[in-house]
Amino acid sequence: MEKTSGYITDVPYTYGYYRELSPCYMDFVLLLNGYEPPRRSSLHYLELGYGQGLSANIHAAANPGNFYGTDFNPAHAANAQTLAEVARSGAHFSDDSFASLADNGSLPEFDYITLHGVWSWINPDSREQITRIINKHLKVGGAVYMSYNVLPGWAPVAPLRHIMAVHIKLAGSDTQAFGERIDSAIEYARQLEKVGAHFFGANPTAKGRLDRIADQNRTYLAHEYFNEDWEPMYSSQVHECLAHHRATFACTATLIEGIDHINFTPDQAKLLASISNPIFRETTKDYLANAQFRRDLFTRGAQRLTMIEIIERLKQIRFALTESVDNFSYSLHTTAGKLGLKKEIYEPILAMLKEDGFAPKSFADIAARVETVALPSVIEAIAILAGMGLVSPCQADDNIKQASVSCDKLNAHLLEQSRLSGKCEYLASPVTGGGIRVDRFQQMFLLARRRGKEEPDAWAQDAWDNLAAQNQALLVEGKVLQGEADNLTELRKRAAAFAEKRLAMLQALKVAE
Repeated sequence: MEKTSGYITDVPYTYGYYRELSPCYMDFVLLLNGYEPPRRSSLHYLELGYGQGLSANIHAAANPGNFYGTDFNPAHAANAQTLAEVARSGAHFSDDSFASLADNGSLPEFDYITLHGVWSWINPDSREQITRIINKHLKVGGAVYMSYNVLPGWAPVAPLRHIMAVHIKLAGSDTQAFGERIDSAIEYARQLEKVGAHFFGANPTAKGRLDRIADQNRTYLAHEYFNEDWEPMYSSQVHECLAHHRATFACTATLIEGIDHINFTPDQAKLLASISNPIFRETTKDYLANAQFRRDLFTRGAQRLTMIEIIERLKQIRFALTESVDNFSYSLHTTAGKLGLKKEIYEPILAMLKEDGFAPKSFADIAARVETVALPSVIEAIAILAGMGLVSPCQADDNIKQASVSCDKLNAHLLEQSRLSGKCEYLASPVTGGGIRVDRFQQMFLLARRRGKEEPDAWAQDAWDNLAAQNQALLVEGKVLQGEADNLTELRKRAAAFAEKRLAMLQALKVAE
């Protein structure tokens, strides 16, 4: 277990994409929070624990630069290397241990070092190796993105996770598949609750968490709950650990969580405003929100920017829609409850972003469109829309041009894979420098277009021919559609909606031809 450090390697991870790891997105978050983003004259990027490598490969394809990564699981490394070869991005992906990487004298200094879903699921020695890598290989002015399980939110639930993990280790059968052992552990926890274990009486939230766990994907659960090592921490502990290795906390990477007045009551916001120490303020936020998970950005010596500098740089950034906003609800759910979004601000911004075939618009032009709105409110609106995943900052034209070929090659491969499964629901955009959500059926429609089929009905027929050959059918409202007629009718409806509402946006993002 030394190389894998207690992390599960016999269960492949899911094909997730995490936009917070995108260089373009991190730059935007840092800028909004008043920090100089890393200089990207020659971008060097390292991801630690990249899972199946989807995020890593999308970012390597969509951003000019030099991308590196490692993951304990050899199967993950093999998949990541395959995607890198397909895209011809030149990315370097391995299955080296963190200790090996920390001692690797040939690695360059990195502008960005990222790790998502790693820190809380490895042993202390491995965390020490990560901090050594950061200490040794993070550039001055560089940024670190890290996500982790945080206290106090996990405190009532940690014992539930412990009893299930111990059940798998000591009471589970080695002859069972790991998913079956998870099922047995969940059922044992249910038995404890049914027989009146005082733990559940003293921790009423544990029963609700157990119910949610029972409904979740077993592959996800294997990695989330059942690693040998699993340790939530207080954010102050994590921040202190990285500060010891010359990476200081900058801000949360979650844009909406960084806006205090929409997440906390007036009294809570007033309390936070009275706290001058940023680490103590973040710790207090965790208690106010009962936080369970954090996504944080750290920097090494990043310069602070004045408000004038922030605005001047912001005006030069272009933004694009990445999801349909036809049914935008003008509301947002935060830790403080449901928040209404002012239609007079958001409606003209969204309308403008849809113009000219969804072409990206500069912040300067957006602000001019709503010139009667105070500039801070426009900035907040863009931050909220980006935080909701509806809008993304865009790259410079030179970067878009350089990244287009690799993105097209990677996307062509992913579209071919959509014929076999829907495990990957993202494609690479050279415009945003990141991933764009495109579900399996939409990917099959794009694949049909690449094959020269021009009309939505033809896309639907192509998709159905593929599904029928694999004895598959559509699932609608929990029911499997029976027969060719019903499946084709549904596919034609989806293809027509895709052509009308989604295709032009994907073309503007250079995800579709």
